[in-house]
Amino acid sequence: MSAGLAVLVSGSGSNLQSLLDAQKADALAGAKIVLVLSDNPKSYALTRAEQAGVQALVIRPKDYATRADWERAVGDALDAARVDWVLLAGFLRIFSGDFVRRFAGRILNIHPSLLPKYGGEGFYGLKVHEAVLAGNEKESGASVHFVTEGCDEGPVILQEKVAVYPEDTPEQLQQRVLKIEHKLYPKAVRELLKGSK
Repeated sequence: MSAGLAVLVSGSGSNLQSLLDAQKADALAGAKIVLVLSDNPKSYALTRAEQAGVQALVIRPKDYATRADWERAVGDALDAARVDWVLLAGFLRIFSGDFVRRFAGRILNIHPSLLPKYGGEGFYGLKVHEAVLAGNEKESGASVHFVTEGCDEGPVILQEKVAVYPEDTPEQLQQRVLKIEHKLYPKAVRELLKGSK
């Protein structure tokens, strides 16, 4: 039986697209994306999911009285879809310990830096790349890691590096790292699932 994947996205969903493309090419070790879930009804990822024939769901935090109620709704939706693995792909919310424990060892995230550098709260999107350039780093990259109760602190599964050039803008570095992300996430999922069989 193939593993069921849920991809959680807040934005445009370019990493989701790379996972959908990998699935189409049968390059996800037989796993199937069964649910795309967003906290943002305007997320283009929902359109990508619909175009690929994958169930798309919006669960907005503001529709719930508390963060715990919202997390419970997200968790219940994942259980209802019989999800084995939860893949965070540009999902801009940090889950509480309760949620992480509910899906312990089954949540992955992709982060646009070489963790443990430039990870944790506040390090997302362009802010990561701005910090890398401000730190005069010679290289950056992307990391796929397990999600634990500490933000961006879980064990790293795969990393890939890119060079940082003196003339780089944050936007240029972001684009170079994003290209790596699109290859790295499907590869990490494939290797992880092959290893867990």
